[in-house]
Amino acid sequence: MSLRKKLWSSVMALSLVGAMTLTGCAPKAATPAETAPAAGTEAQAAAPAEVKVDYPKSALEFIAPSGAGGGWDLTIRTVAKVLQDTKLVEKPMPITNNAGGGGGVNLAYMQTQEGSDKLISVYSPPILLINLNGSSEYSYENTTPLARLITDYGAFVVPKNSKYKSIKEIMDALKADPKSVKIGGNSSAGSMDHIQFLIIAKAAGVTNLKEIDYISFQDGTATAQILGGHVDLLTTGLGDVQSLIESGDLIALAHTGAERVGEGALAEIPTCKEQGIDATFENWRGLFGAPNMPQYAVDFWQETLAKMVETEEWKTEAAKHGWADAYMNQADFTNFLKETNEDYKEILSEIGLLAVQ
Repeated sequence: MSLRKKLWSSVMALSLVGAMTLTGCAPKAATPAETAPAAGTEAQAAAPAEVKVDYPKSALEFIAPSGAGGGWDLTIRTVAKVLQDTKLVEKPMPITNNAGGGGGVNLAYMQTQEGSDKLISVYSPPILLINLNGSSEYSYENTTPLARLITDYGAFVVPKNSKYKSIKEIMDALKADPKSVKIGGNSSAGSMDHIQFLIIAKAAGVTNLKEIDYISFQDGTATAQILGGHVDLLTTGLGDVQSLIESGDLIALAHTGAERVGEGALAEIPTCKEQGIDATFENWRGLFGAPNMPQYAVDFWQETLAKMVETEEWKTEAAKHGWADAYMNQADFTNFLKETNEDYKEILSEIGLLAVQ
């Protein structure tokens, strides 16, 4: 073979090897599975594998920032029950009651759990109000909002032997003498139970709101106090006193919804608007994670809670407790919290209880 032919053969051989390398066809030791690759196998192998996080891996920490039996407690227990019954979550979800400070004790605890993917707590308007009224240095911004779930309503109840038969009679008495009716509630002054009553009283034409006797029972004994006749009226959540309304031990004079809600005895309770008081108050409730909850956990709860609120199990529970559907995903809920925080600032400012400017 001439020198020219040898050189030409070498160039052709090198070109062939290069082409095989560039097209992924370079010779290699083939495994049995590779001898007949399926269409698209090479493209799939080239794509980065999606990282799947096994979550939740173990038991979660569900917290009610109140004592047993209240609205927060009922809500978080109902969430856990429905998640378990529907098998949306199969890990244990034990409930802890971390009461105190109108929810402030638990908010402070949540700061010690920053970055936790296990902690889930329920809150409602007090998560905003206790910060605005100066009771807590923390607010919703020191948590990870996950979703708004439901709206409950404020209820104004009296003992079955009370001389007051309507919310109008209460308001008329306060107009004549703001000290004439002792009002009890489980929240601190300037928080939800107090504020919802003042909003209705203001709309009813009661002046000197600061002079109204509001007694706070933050140990959760407000229901016992009203049953014992130590206060004249209890301002609370409708779901908090449902069983006592159904048993007849307490009489609900009104609730703060725009229209009647619930079933049975709950559906018989008139609204404030029905009685000529043009005001409402929504006791929304939602779930919050620890500050800086990992994104994989946030994503999981976004998907799971959206599914939960569509289940028949959840809808049945909501109807039973007189809860209105008020689901919001994380983005909408966060915007809602920001806007509502500004609304509450105005309310507290009007009655002289705003501490945070």
